[in-house]
Amino acid sequence: MPELAGLAAMVEAVLAVAGDPVTVDALVAVAGEGVERARVEEALEFVRSRHEQAGSGIRLEHVAGGWRLATRSEYEGALREYLGYRARARLSQAALETLAVIAYRQPVTLPEINFLRGVNSVAVVRTLVERRLVVVSGRKQVVGTPLLYRTSKEFLVHFGLPDLSALPTPEEVEQIAGESAVEP
Repeated sequence: MPELAGLAAMVEAVLAVAGDPVTVDALVAVAGEGVERARVEEALEFVRSRHEQAGSGIRLEHVAGGWRLATRSEYEGALREYLGYRARARLSQAALETLAVIAYRQPVTLPEINFLRGVNSVAVVRTLVERRLVVVSGRKQVVGTPLLYRTSKEFLVHFGLPDLSALPTPEEVEQIAGESAVEP
């Protein structure tokens, strides 16, 4: 059985080259025979704490059911400058509203989204699908068999969520919205 530091180094190397979040099961599979899930989880914690203690520009985050290494948000400006990126295209208010409806009501049809928002959302849903934040997950078995939409793994990654249970409850959203509406 490899030492914890060696296992942590292997885990960190895999995460450094992975394009998507890596599940614990995938890390167990590449760790070799005899390495148990608990040991890989211990190695992940070792990597996380090492980056936290060192004041590193990198952090370990749990998103979309897996783990990934990510840069700290406070260095975003410097990274954009270095890489020559323009500001990331932000989501419009309509896109955020539509995404919220889909996230909380999924799977949901376009007519249901239109009803809940009170406006035609075809273009917004198309944009969300193109940006891979929303995917088609089948058809609803009603007259006309409309498409069903749900959030994607990319949605979880984009918003830094480990899974959908990490979304705030509707009550928490109302409380946050109420607090931001109060004038200071």
